[in-house]
Amino acid sequence: MTNFAPIEAETATGRAAELLTQVKASLGLVPNMTKVMANSPTLLTAYLALSGAVGGGVLPTGTRERLAISTAQLNGCEYCLSAHTYIGANIAKVDAGELEAARTGHSHDPHTAALLRLSNEIAENNGDVSRAGLQSARAHGVTDEEIGEVVANIALNVLTNYFNLVADVDNDWPVVSLSAVAAAS
Repeated sequence: MTNFAPIEAETATGRAAELLTQVKASLGLVPNMTKVMANSPTLLTAYLALSGAVGGGVLPTGTRERLAISTAQLNGCEYCLSAHTYIGANIAKVDAGELEAARTGHSHDPHTAALLRLSNEIAENNGDVSRAGLQSARAHGVTDEEIGEVVANIALNVLTNYFNLVADVDNDWPVVSLSAVAAAS
């Protein structure tokens, strides 16, 4: 059970109502996370702005979903792991094997694998990335623009991971268990 009362779009007022209407217009539904975030219109505004900004970057949707899966696994956020696995499979059309590999920071695509390794190194070391980590990413074609976007994606994913953990948001996605991590292939 969530630690915050979800705010339903139909009964919301003020800025929360405006934001939830915006969520429904863009997604066609209002996920529990955004209903709970609506308790703080500032938080929901920040989430929507950052999400929109990273969505307009150079990293493809499928790559962003894999980054989100990897970060959710690292942070122990079952809600985000479930949401991004669903979105990755059903909207971004990422292969199930790739979604599973992303949980451990792997991909069969060398460029995507380099992005995932870099993201995990940044997240696991509080931003302290090694020179070798950057050189390895660049050797696999990762650009400075992509490196910047990896950091932006980490910020977005940590925001949602931490919020979902603090709020204990009820998972309204097909559940993907944190404990079911297979060895990377």
